[in-house]
Amino acid sequence: MPNQRYKVTVLGSGSWGTTVASLVAKKHLTTLYGRDEEQMREIREDHRNSKYLADYELPANLHGTADLEEAVTGAHVLVVGVPSHAFRTTLEAAKPFVHPWVPVVSLTKGLEAESMMRMTEVIKDVLPGRPAAALSGPNLAKEIMAGQAAASVVATHDLEVAEALQRVFQHGLFRVYTNHDVIGVEMGGALKNVIAISAGMAEGLSVGDNTRSAVITRGLAELSRLGEAMGGEAATFAGLAGLGDLVATCVSKHSRNRYVGEQLGQGRSLEDILDEMNMVAEGVKTAGSVMTLAHRHDLDLPICEQVDRVIRGEITGDAAYRGLYRWQPGHEAEPG
Repeated sequence: MPNQRYKVTVLGSGSWGTTVASLVAKKHLTTLYGRDEEQMREIREDHRNSKYLADYELPANLHGTADLEEAVTGAHVLVVGVPSHAFRTTLEAAKPFVHPWVPVVSLTKGLEAESMMRMTEVIKDVLPGRPAAALSGPNLAKEIMAGQAAASVVATHDLEVAEALQRVFQHGLFRVYTNHDVIGVEMGGALKNVIAISAGMAEGLSVGDNTRSAVITRGLAELSRLGEAMGGEAATFAGLAGLGDLVATCVSKHSRNRYVGEQLGQGRSLEDILDEMNMVAEGVKTAGSVMTLAHRHDLDLPICEQVDRVIRGEITGDAAYRGLYRWQPGHEAEPG
């Protein structure tokens, strides 16, 4: 029912997890879980998350806890917003407290490095029988916290579940659409981070907006090609979870992946860049997974390949761009 109040638990107290929890808390009983007890105390008592969203006040009724059992027990909806490398272990720790029927929603835009699984696949592996969904789109946390309009997609195979989750997440200027194409939505969210690193390198190298636009456009072609090979639908990659998220991540000053690319383009080492960041840039880990999948599906993804080589330290950002322009273009609908 539209006006029913649920207990919603969000695992992961980074900027996006905190933002989603703040949105949901305006309609539902919401708990935010994080491992740092002092951070959780600040959320409970001061209604702030100074580590990630220092300039924004959180809802007074948003409860923060470092006790996983307290957070998960009795939840009607479980939302997971931890980085991809911690996704499985977080679910395994929460598993004893998750009711069998509870929908589990991923906020994480990445792939599990060891298995190449999408996050909803990890959910089904660890918590079988629970409805698994993904929330994805051009959603920059600070803009949403500032009250600016945004749109997202909640994807799950059961559209009745998707519509119920749509009502949970949608609030005010935050619009939520439904989609059945889980593969497309998740692959769009994961792959756009790799392209955003490339777009950031273009900015760091000061190669101009024409070049950056070309990289974004050809990057969308690569993203769509791999996503469709894995079972995603073309229309999804032209939508919010594909093109929309790609544009936002490639051009926004708030984008972590774009920032990593920009710094790489300026000649800094990846180690130094990551050491100074307090949030995860998923594209760094996803680049290698993308190339593994590309080889598996016999696809040429030249932009992703160059990004992966830069991340591995094989070439510089400048060399990556020189390499791309040596690539012989063919028909626009073809690779390259």
